[in-house]
Amino acid sequence: MKTEESSGLEIIDVEDYVVAGKEIPAGRKYRIRIDKVKFTVDVSSMTGRQLLVLAGKNPPEKFRIDERLHGGLTKRIGLDEIVDFTKHGVERFMTLPLDQTDGETRRQFLLPEEDIEHLTARGLPWETVVDGGGQWLILHDFPIPLGYSNDKVSVAIQMTPGYPTAPLDMAYFYPGLTRSDNKGIPSITAQILDGKTWQRWSRHRTQENPWRPGEDSIVTHLALIEWWLERGGRAN
Repeated sequence: MKTEESSGLEIIDVEDYVVAGKEIPAGRKYRIRIDKVKFTVDVSSMTGRQLLVLAGKNPPEKFRIDERLHGGLTKRIGLDEIVDFTKHGVERFMTLPLDQTDGETRRQFLLPEEDIEHLTARGLPWETVVDGGGQWLILHDFPIPLGYSNDKVSVAIQMTPGYPTAPLDMAYFYPGLTRSDNKGIPSITAQILDGKTWQRWSRHRTQENPWRPGEDSIVTHLALIEWWLERGGRAN
């Protein structure tokens, strides 16, 4: 197993085949992507442990590995779970270190690579947190426009099961916001999250502006949150 192409059997790029919806033939060499690196392997299936070792993530017990399936869904792979490249429909793999300690940024589940790139480009501290059986993305130091009680807060987004095909909804702020003109913000309630009381803004997409799988993501939902804030808290 190596990161370079070798002579002999045709090399099948698994990600390219899955994206194109093509059936992956058996009995070949396979090029698979783990994080941003592509590896060429001589076998059609590997365990989660073998994939982590291949990617240099040692010891593998200190990492998790997820598969990204066609359509954007992700699924965790057990260390001894077997992934068959010819049948599984997996585009690529993503790894996550499990050695975070108290006080460090939490990464308790994986986001799609495109979302991570956008969040990194924003330059704000962010975390992925599992709380109350739900998965949450939390951005810190999120800038708030003029007209509110705070200029920076934390904003949380609940990651709907099935995202990015399933839609994101609403926004949660900590500390809660008030308008500087003392006018009320409609449709807000309290939400306990991560041991704190957050302000939930009940905001939903309309029939005229539905969620668009393949186009909408954390990127567009954050833009929608910014639009709600710019409108003084109004949803429409």
